[in-house]
Amino acid sequence: MAFQRRRYNYYNRLRRLLPLICAVSGALLILFALLSIFSPPPDDTDRRITRQINYGANDEKNIAVVFKVPRGGGRSDHDIWRSVNAEFFYGCSNASSKFLNAKAITRNDRYLAIATSGGLNQQRTGIVDAVVAARILNATLVIPKLDQKSYWKDASNFSHIFDVEWFMSFLAKDVKIIEKLPQKGGQTWSPRRMGVPRKCNENCYVNRVLPVLRKRHAVQLNKFDYRLSNKLRDDLQKLRCRVNYHALKFTDPILKMGNELVRRMRLRSKHFIALHLRFEPDMLAFSGCYYGGGEKEKKELGSIRRRWKTLHVHNPEKQRRQGRCPLTPEEVGLMLRALGYGSNVHIYVASGEVYGGEESLAPLKALFPHLYSKDNIATKMELEPFSSYSSRMAALDFLVCDESDVFVTNNNGNMARILAGRRRYFGHKPTIRPNAKKLNKLFMSKENTTWEEFASRVRTFQRGFMGEPKELRAGRGEFHENPTTCICEDTDAKTKAGKMDSRKVGKKNKKDGVTNDEQNESEDTELSSETDYEEDQTDLQDRGLYNGTRLDYDDASSISEEPELEEMLSD
Repeated sequence: MAFQRRRYNYYNRLRRLLPLICAVSGALLILFALLSIFSPPPDDTDRRITRQINYGANDEKNIAVVFKVPRGGGRSDHDIWRSVNAEFFYGCSNASSKFLNAKAITRNDRYLAIATSGGLNQQRTGIVDAVVAARILNATLVIPKLDQKSYWKDASNFSHIFDVEWFMSFLAKDVKIIEKLPQKGGQTWSPRRMGVPRKCNENCYVNRVLPVLRKRHAVQLNKFDYRLSNKLRDDLQKLRCRVNYHALKFTDPILKMGNELVRRMRLRSKHFIALHLRFEPDMLAFSGCYYGGGEKEKKELGSIRRRWKTLHVHNPEKQRRQGRCPLTPEEVGLMLRALGYGSNVHIYVASGEVYGGEESLAPLKALFPHLYSKDNIATKMELEPFSSYSSRMAALDFLVCDESDVFVTNNNGNMARILAGRRRYFGHKPTIRPNAKKLNKLFMSKENTTWEEFASRVRTFQRGFMGEPKELRAGRGEFHENPTTCICEDTDAKTKAGKMDSRKVGKKNKKDGVTNDEQNESEDTELSSETDYEEDQTDLQDRGLYNGTRLDYDDASSISEEPELEEMLSD
């Protein structure tokens, strides 16, 4: 009897709850219906930001997603913050005993002045080569004039950017340098203005410039960028390195602000990456590539492109297949994650206006939330002395990129090449340049592969593009990018370390089952990577993307019809 009474009370309570359960269920059904009605339709544009990518691989609810990007780097085979065997290489640019003092070879009746062209880093190459040209001509060098009329429209002169006294004193034994031409008959000496071909070698200067210098005593070489051969005798190449890596020091205000930016990045993290993104509207317009922005993108970039009458219309898909398109911010982020850099890594972005603004940067921020630039780690007041001058702002980015643990470039312009050479000289700090031709094919098919396979292929394709020792053979690429004459190897230390590690390596190979075929395959990949690099350089030369690899010319008619385009893209 008691049992029946309890059962009756239980059913009675359940019957009272039924209306409440039905009401809640009905409300949930109505809510889901409203969400399905008012949710936005799927985006049909060909966006590179794919819905199949999941940036939180630990979320078990997204188990159906195929291409799942891990939050961590997931690599442990080597230190991602240093180059392999970097400790066995060092910069060496001291003059030999045969390199005579400037006082012994400088003629008192020869003065060489130059006028640089382009942005900060293009002008830097001209300054470096001007010192060597003065040495070849046994002439006194006048402090170079910076370009104040180019696309960059920067009124800065040499003393606003570089420490003049340091420059003159450091090079005193190599070349005599003065701040301005001396007076002649009470008036300032007027130099003969002339030009020289690109890649002019020693004989070229002796045959073309020296006769004029002997007659007129003062010569100014105009538009002086890449006017000196890539191949010179060793003593002159070492002089190039002394100028570039030691004599050209930024002024104290630039150094102070640049070092402060670096300090603030270090306060945030022990290691950081500097990224030269080069995803500006001008750069994308020139490339002729399409990034999935529909008619709006085509109209915007097309209007910019029409500023340059000599640009041809290209097939965007063909451009991308051939590796001629800058990577998107998302693709740069995926490459870095595949190379082992996790979401906790801090990144400093050195870039102008990013096309698409925050929308373009959003996927990169999803991969790497700790994203900074000089504009958000310094105040407007701190940047005010520099913000009106493109060269001084570029100098700040240069300093941060130089001091970063890893430097990543998305364009092989002057800044990228100069920094690549500088970082090789000062210890082979990792310098990553995307192997665009191979990576672009991989990015276009990433939805059809797993993350593990994708990451493995990225690492394979990037061999030879990481800034490691002996990555390029001597003489390959621009000397500013690959200054092999000025990099020495500590063979004794390397031999000693090799003997200590040989048994460990042998045991590891035996344990891991590494065969001769696998070792040969690795060597073949390294050879392939160098071939990729050389093809990439040839491609850039054919397109005229940077000045350094243009063919020589003998007269002014061979100069680019679009000097503004040339200057804007080169840095």
